[in-house]
Amino acid sequence: MQIDLSSKKILITGASKGIGLAIAQQVVAAGAAVVLHYRSDNESLIELKKEYPSQKIELVCADMNKPEDVQFLWEQSVQALGSLTGVVLNAGIFTAHAIEDSSADWMHVWQKTMQVNLNAIGQLTHLALQSMPDSGGGQLVFIASRAAFRGETADYLAYAASKGGVVSLGKTVARSFGKKGMISFIVAPGFTKTQMAEDFIAQAGEQKIIDELGLNELTTPSHISPVVTLMLSGAMNHASGTTVDINAASYMH
Repeated sequence: MQIDLSSKKILITGASKGIGLAIAQQVVAAGAAVVLHYRSDNESLIELKKEYPSQKIELVCADMNKPEDVQFLWEQSVQALGSLTGVVLNAGIFTAHAIEDSSADWMHVWQKTMQVNLNAIGQLTHLALQSMPDSGGGQLVFIASRAAFRGETADYLAYAASKGGVVSLGKTVARSFGKKGMISFIVAPGFTKTQMAEDFIAQAGEQKIIDELGLNELTTPSHISPVVTLMLSGAMNHASGTTVDINAASYMH
């Protein structure tokens, strides 16, 4: 199936690494005009721009821990592309905070995780819902996690809670704004082999993680990006509100 996104204008957050980069690469290859968000490292995105010199690819730096940066990201996206047809809400952090930590340290990680993983997504969702229906609507793709359904290990309570909020937000958008043309999907990856997960892999051991799967290899970003690209095409609109689990058969519900 050839997916053509040449008429699409899409913002992707957290696009410089891992799942976000894989999505950016596939969406650009399918012809979309894009704004690609990054926080600090944009080398991979510069290379992507060089690969597609005639395509509209704008890079925007923003710290999702700062609400004013989130607002700036949206404003720059609209300025670059005009009306958006899709937003991939992918940027997030995966930070441990052990129960043995002091209350101040534990709450610092909790609050930062909620700001980056949930508040910033909520802010962008609000901005999208304010403007996208006026130009025909479009797709919002919320990158959540298996942790929202299965739970996470003891040191990642904030991460699991934040992703649970993302799932609920995505479902509510589908239920409440579909008649305004807004389509919403949730993607819930399981453990995925990305740079963000390197420390966890090193600590737990890759084979131990694989032993918990139903398949023989870890999920990679390239297993996730085709699903998101299809969602952004409009071909899946009647599955709005759906959660797609991509977790190598490690958790089914």
